[in-house]
Amino acid sequence: MAYVELQDVSKFYKMGETVIKANDKMNFTIEKGEFCIIVGASGAGKSTVLNILGGMDTNDEGKVFIDGKNISGLSQRELTTYRRNDVGFVFQNYNLIPNLTARENVELASQIVKEAKDPVKVLEDVGLKDRVDNFPAQLSGGEQQRVAIARAIAKEPKLLLCDEPTGALDYKTGKRVLKILERTCEETGTTVIVITHNQALTPMADRVIEISDGRVSDTYLNEEKVSIDQIEW
Repeated sequence: MAYVELQDVSKFYKMGETVIKANDKMNFTIEKGEFCIIVGASGAGKSTVLNILGGMDTNDEGKVFIDGKNISGLSQRELTTYRRNDVGFVFQNYNLIPNLTARENVELASQIVKEAKDPVKVLEDVGLKDRVDNFPAQLSGGEQQRVAIARAIAKEPKLLLCDEPTGALDYKTGKRVLKILERTCEETGTTVIVITHNQALTPMADRVIEISDGRVSDTYLNEEKVSIDQIEW
């Protein structure tokens, strides 16, 4: 079985008498250690499936297997344990705690898992050696996103989920952030899943999953990946 496998996964939302299918019988697989991009237009259902993979939301139909375990059947307590031990999150809007320094934000990982990486070392790895004692308001958008990545990878997650990680960044800074994610996947074997609306990024992925109107419209492997350094958009 693949490391990530969705089997006929559906998610519905009710708005009055209207039922909205955010995900409609989705099927796809992702192997361990792959860099996967899930791409689609706004409203296609990308964030919903990412939230389900991360245990922040639950599917209404189908099964979601992560490392051989069907997380669809987990209780809320079990989902909390799953999120704590196995998943790292990187959000478009960073979600840093404003009254904590970069170091302190990353140190939160040590309160979640037993053997977290040293926060200063992780911040150095993302190019923020000289910014460890700065507060989020003293950092640029790109620097804040790199702190968010450092916080996520400090707990050494098996699965790193990134929701439009470059959406609020300029072109040059976005490339730098993607390079860090690319390197994390290659050097640590972490399974990285990035959702984006930017089709131009797909050549950098091992696997691409295209989503349209809540369904998987296509999925394919890139036989020859292209480094983010060579991609323009």
